[in-house]
Parts: sequence; C-alpha cells; structure tokens
Amino acid sequence: MLERSRLACDLALRAGAVIRDAMGRRRNVEYKSAVDPVTDVDRRAQEVVVDGIRAAFPDDVVIAEEDEGQQRVDGPCWYIDPLDGTANFVHGLPHFAVSIAYFDNGRAEAAAVYDPCKDDLFRAERGGGAFLGDQRLAVSEVSELDRALLVTGFPYDRREHVDQYLAYFREFLLRAQDVRRYGSASLDLCYVAAGRFDGFWEWKLHPWDTAAGWLIVEEAGGRVTDFDASPYDPWLPRVLATNSRIHDQAVEVLRKITGK
Repeated sequence: MLERSRLACDLALRAGAVIRDAMGRRRNVEYKSAVDPVTDVDRRAQEVVVDGIRAAFPDDVVIAEEDEGQQRVDGPCWYIDPLDGTANFVHGLPHFAVSIAYFDNGRAEAAAVYDPCKDDLFRAERGGGAFLGDQRLAVSEVSELDRALLVTGFPYDRREHVDQYLAYFREFLLRAQDVRRYGSASLDLCYVAAGRFDGFWEWKLHPWDTAAGWLIVEEAGGRVTDFDASPYDPWLPRVLATNSRIHDQAVEVLRKITGK
C-alpha cells in the first residue's frame, strides 16, 4: 500500500505543476452543462495522473472525471479529479485542487489532495493518520453546532432546484455560527480534516469529488456519512462530513428538511 500512497502524492504534485504553470494564461474552456466548465488544463492534468498510474499498476482500474462510462468497481481502483474547482480556476480564483484516491474492495486505502496555489499536500493512508505535508491533522474540538463554521457547495443543477438547496443553506445559517461556499469539495473535506471547518454537506457529488477527502477526514478523527447518518457511499448523492462532535446535531438539521 505504501507504494500506491507514494504514487498518489507524486502524481498529485505533478498534475498540480501542470495546473500552476497554466495559471494566468489563455485557456480553452468548454461547458459540460450551463454552469460546469472543463478546460484543456483539466485534460492535461488528468493525462499526467492516468498515465502515471497505468505505467505503475497496469491492472488497476482508473475512474477519472473527464472520462465517460464511469461505474463502480470492487477491485483495485483509482478515483481522480484532475482539477477540482475548475470554475475557480477559469476565473483566476486561487482555490482548486488535484484529488486522487486509491480504493480496494470498495474501501478507500490511500488519498492525496494537492492545492497547487498554496502548495498544500493533504494525504492519508488507512490506519496511518492524515497529514498536511509532515504535520499530522486533527479535526476541531467544537462540540456545539451554534459555534460551528460550516462549508457547503451547490450542485450543477442548482438553477433547476434552487429552492431545495437554499432550504439547507438557510437552516444551517440559522443553526450554525456561519457557512462558507468555496467551490472545491475535495478541499472542503480536507479543511474539515485540518480543523479549519467543523462540518461540510453537499448534494450530488461524484466519487472523484469525495473519495480522497473522505479518507483524509476519517483518518483525522472525523466522521463521514449520508445525510441520515447511514454509512457513506461515494456513488450516492449526499455527503455529510464533520469533526464527529457536531455530527448528530447536523444530522438532526438535515432530517428536519428531508423528513427522514
């Protein structure tokens, strides 16, 4: 496992260098939906990661955001988001990341999330803790939701379901200390692991958005579940990640809205 963990970190850094070198330059932007951009830089960064994995572990399955036909795999598998926060990148907002996770038997075993703007490498290996560089991460000690700083995001179908998503935002604004919206789910999860945020929730993310951050949060002492506190599955549409201490309180808020 150590070999795959090291590879995840190395490839995250290499893909991050591709992205960093492209900052401030003209880029080709396309749209997968009305609010979901993709650039040539996403594709170049993904190529770096995919080629590196296939060269080292040719029998492992690779599931990457900019590919088609992604489906669940039970054996050795990698989930890759080559540029999580593309909208930020397109607008020159320096908050985005490369996210890489290695799974086996449906369970995250190694993870790396790299922010090329801040040169922050978040990493984790199952049973080995979570780290930012060489510093071990630990979730916050906030135990009351009304003292919690939360973070969230809005799905790409937000124009069609704006009232539904704002209902969650409104309820947490009333219950928490405050709520932020930064635009990179992988970094949101890492910030929960680092104690910068106390909790995170979002709808309709994909495995490549959450797979790495999921392991990093848990290895930092946090908890990741569905909105109803059932075990989290990265192929399902809802994720709640907290420092564990406010988890039940956050579930109570979510159940109030969903009715479950």
